[in-house]
Amino acid sequence: MRWAGQRIDAETPGTLPGLGAIAGLVRSVTTPEFQGITFHEVLARSALNSVPGSALPFNWTVNPYRGCTHACRYCFARPTHAYLELDTGQDFDRQIVVKTNVADVLRRELARPSWSREPVALGTNTDPYQRAEGRYRLMPGIIDALASSGTPLSILTKGTLLRRDLPLLTEAAADVPVGVAVSLALGDEVLRRRLEPGVPSVRGRLDFIRAIRDAGLPCGVMVAPVLPWLTDSTEQLDQLLASLSTAGATGVTPLVLHLRPGVKEWFMKWLAYDHPALVGRYESLYAHGAYAAPSYQRAFDAKVRPLLRKHGFGGRSSHRSEPIRGMHRPSPPQDPLF
Repeated sequence: MRWAGQRIDAETPGTLPGLGAIAGLVRSVTTPEFQGITFHEVLARSALNSVPGSALPFNWTVNPYRGCTHACRYCFARPTHAYLELDTGQDFDRQIVVKTNVADVLRRELARPSWSREPVALGTNTDPYQRAEGRYRLMPGIIDALASSGTPLSILTKGTLLRRDLPLLTEAAADVPVGVAVSLALGDEVLRRRLEPGVPSVRGRLDFIRAIRDAGLPCGVMVAPVLPWLTDSTEQLDQLLASLSTAGATGVTPLVLHLRPGVKEWFMKWLAYDHPALVGRYESLYAHGAYAAPSYQRAFDAKVRPLLRKHGFGGRSSHRSEPIRGMHRPSPPQDPLF
């Protein structure tokens, strides 16, 4: 397998297969503070990932981690672990790849004359504020690298650990547009613990939204994924949107669950255990692909639109700041570092 020869607490020169010929040292670490979790520390050769031609509002991302201790049963990023010859279930939750030098590499890439300061998104794959960030503290360096280079940035997270970096983000917003969005789709705390065991509580994330707003930053919310017949009733959506409005969310984007290969198997295993009566309905709903049947999507849109308007989210979702006038740092030097 690709990870053969790796030893816990050992440093091995060479490369980590599956991540693109990364030169340098590799160290696999377990600690008492993260029971059952192994961190695989790597030296990345690149930090910026290009995603051109997509329907997304950005062409570049940075992912400091692969795998995620949030352990969300439905996480769409699970198939990325298969490339490492790790499974997309428990290995994705417990075998975390950490790009320890990501901030330094990012600074070099942003200093290239060819860099055009396009927006960069974080949290598009695995969460940059998962529990591992409390140990490795990679995000402060990433935020500073982007802001000091004049590059707009946005962050999507379920991790309330971002609260630690709110002063950095408000400072960055003086120079560049900064977007912050929180993922919160499950208002039922019991269901949250079953589906998202490593994610902060519902109340914790509502308080987190308030903290972001108190810091002077806009905060959009991704109500994603909405789970058919589990979290999609009018009453459930109404209550969740009311809570988000009270917390100060500046926009809401609801998205129905999608189940790609490598994710579907893990989610359906959970569904069969916790809600066996729904298995047949889900198999029918997702019989023709990763997305729910168009008839369900249309019915959901018709249901959620008036609720969004009711709670003040009828317009375009807003989660991005604008630079604060009169508080700009000097322009960074343009000489490339390599």
